Amino acid sequence: MRWGLIGASNIASSSMMSAFRANGGEIVSVLSASPDRARSYADTHGIPEPHARLDDLLAGDIDAVYISTTNEKHFAQAMAAIAAGKHVLCEKPLAMTVADAVTMVRAAEEAGLVFATNHHLRNAGSHIAIRDLIGAGRIGEVLSVRVMHAVFLPPHLQGWRLDDPAAGGGVIPDIVVHDADTVRFHLGEDPAGVVAIASNSGMASGVEDSVMSVWEMPSGATVMTHEAFSHRHAGTAIEVHGTAGSIRARGVMTQRPVGEITLTTEAGEEPVPFSDHGLYVRAARLFQDACAGKGRPAADGVDGVKSLAVAAAVAEAARSGRRTAVDYGGV
Repeated sequence: MRWGLIGASNIASSSMMSAFRANGGEIVSVLSASPDRARSYADTHGIPEPHARLDDLLAGDIDAVYISTTNEKHFAQAMAAIAAGKHVLCEKPLAMTVADAVTMVRAAEEAGLVFATNHHLRNAGSHIAIRDLIGAGRIGEVLSVRVMHAVFLPPHLQGWRLDDPAAGGGVIPDIVVHDADTVRFHLGEDPAGVVAIASNSGMASGVEDSVMSVWEMPSGATVMTHEAFSHRHAGTAIEVHGTAGSIRARGVMTQRPVGEITLTTEAGEEPVPFSDHGLYVRAARLFQDACAGKGRPAADGVDGVKSLAVAAAVAEAARSGRRTAVDYGGV
């Protein structure tokens, strides 16, 4: 697969380029609004074609694009790529609004192209193991889920995430979407309504840097989540509690294949083994296979729409102080 990178980003250089190459992919081109940045990035990472204009990148000999620009650019860039006949792997959140995300996904469907969302957590061996335990009935009927995803945003990732609401900054679009996708992956159902409180510890300016929310699931299960940019030592975790047991996973809300899982039932506690494969390598492989007509991406466009819809409901519930129904835009 021949790739064009829309965005000379940290995530592309730290994770995605190696994942594409591990699956036999070739990175042909990269786009940055700054010609100097495009040239420097291309030289550093061995990319033949630097571009400062999207049309020039899309006119090249590429099969797919990976979009990792700031959030407000995703819609226009994805629509242009689809119009050019390219498959699309897009970072989350897909767009600034659910309506735009739905438009992107439907345009790709009509064009017969693969459109996927780069939700990495569902590719982790740890989360696959958790889902398998739930699916096998090891904890019975799910009663509740707790997600602890309060972290410290490292300096090299701060920037617009902490001070630019127009670019999609704030912890809700950045982390709540991940937790929404992960919960959907584990439970196989979509949150129906949410309540939430957001706050700013002083780390951010003009956007929230912490939020807690409670989600109501159609099955009757309840989900509690905590996301933050300002917690240096909290650690991450997810717990799933059921009528016959509990799953507790520590250190698994991460880009790396690490952490530990414990299953507790009437028989006692037991550690749960899981694969330590690369999360992004798996995501890239499944995307490439889908483009070849074999299977589906790890997280497709509808998954991206639904995670964005949950985040949008959390943002509205925090703003209004009222329970907010999740609007999935008809998907």
